[in-house]
Amino acid sequence: MLRSEQVTIDCLQYCNWSPKIFDQMAQGGVDAVHVTICYHEDFGETVQNLETWNRQFQDCSDRIIPGRFAEDVLTARAAGKTAIFFGFQNCSPIEDDIDRVEICHQLGVRFMQLSYNNQSLLATGCYEKEDPGITRMGRQVIREMNRVGLVIDMSHSAERSTLEAIEYSTRPIAITHANAASWHPALRNKSDDVLKALAASGGMVGFSLYPHHLRNQSECTLADFCEMVADTAEKMGIDHIGIGSDLCQDQPDSVVAWMRNGRWTRDTDYGEGSSSIPGFPDPPAWFRDNRDFPTLCEGLLTVGFNKTEVGQIMGGNWLEFFRCSFVREN
Repeated sequence: MLRSEQVTIDCLQYCNWSPKIFDQMAQGGVDAVHVTICYHEDFGETVQNLETWNRQFQDCSDRIIPGRFAEDVLTARAAGKTAIFFGFQNCSPIEDDIDRVEICHQLGVRFMQLSYNNQSLLATGCYEKEDPGITRMGRQVIREMNRVGLVIDMSHSAERSTLEAIEYSTRPIAITHANAASWHPALRNKSDDVLKALAASGGMVGFSLYPHHLRNQSECTLADFCEMVADTAEKMGIDHIGIGSDLCQDQPDSVVAWMRNGRWTRDTDYGEGSSSIPGFPDPPAWFRDNRDFPTLCEGLLTVGFNKTEVGQIMGGNWLEFFRCSFVREN
């Protein structure tokens, strides 16, 4: 069991990656980050993104290392570096070819969402009016993801699809970046039914710091956020919660337009924003970049978590989940 290890893991970021941000990870004591390498890209475009990351690993080898398994987090921590784990926020890279699941895992990908806001070949996104659940191909892909050790992520999926993914998967799944809908009823946040089913199956949720997922958005206080974490811990149990900040640092607004619109629409879709606020929202004052993780630790201590529990939330639980999830089924 690696749950008691004192590590800091953020299970979702999509920043405009640079040496400055890698330095800030070190300053904040961040040992591992799950980074998005796909929103709407096809397989070939995703490989190009992997090529870019290979150059980052070469150019910034004093700060980052590739992450493939849980042990890489401990290696990074010992060296004062950050392990980078790859994930897809959509299933578009596998296109309609189930064999791509194993190829993507072999390329280092460790998380894949079955849908991103819209209906996909596999599942329904949270912005669709109807949710028919996991598709026939979706069931086959879930089975293949279970086999190879590619984690099912339902962060942007609708309720029925998420509950069915939990049911059909033989391994625990993740919701890497979302909050409790009972606290803030954003379309992206998750119902108590989903959170409880996730915990009962051994899964994990990563709490999001993206303003549209926060009560009072950019004005959300640290205390209010940490009270939500405490309330969710009561519902799910301390072993099933972590951080998935959804930090989008230094990104131009053209990137959020790509995230929301891709190539699927000629209209402008504002997602969780609006025509009056079309770009990235301002982050809360207490979490602007990776240097603020110690502030989050202090907030969790203030609302009543002990040091062991804070260690689990900040990374220990994710580390144990990585240990169990990234390997092939026996």
